Amino acid sequence: QLQASGGGLVQAGGSLRVSCATSGRTFSGYAVGWFRQAPGKEREFVAAVHWGLGSTHYSDSVKGRFTISKDDSKNTVYLQMNSLTPQDTAVYYCAAGVTYNVRRAGHYDYWGQGTLVTVSS
Repeated sequence: QLQASGGGLVQAGGSLRVSCATSGRTFSGYAVGWFRQAPGKEREFVAAVHWGLGSTHYSDSVKGRFTISKDDSKNTVYLQMNSLTPQDTAVYYCAAGVTYNVRRAGHYDYWGQGTLVTVSS
């Protein structure tokens, strides 16, 4: 299971960290990704990390502003979001899957419930 948390309201230019706590099974061979969906838009890839390899991937829209990381001791993946803009407003979902094609939502098997991030201008 995946549990996303940490969303909230932040002003433009601010920072926020969302968390994805995993439980119920080991995700050591999985990629854990963050996706987001804004109102009226399709779900889009944000970032991903391969749990065992530690390799990270980012969309062009967040590269340099967002950082994905993991804490093995807490079985948790974090997404640190800096320099937020109103365009980052969305529900953020974490997902896990055995895949190297981390940008495709259809390649993920497990999804969290989502956490809302709102960036005010």
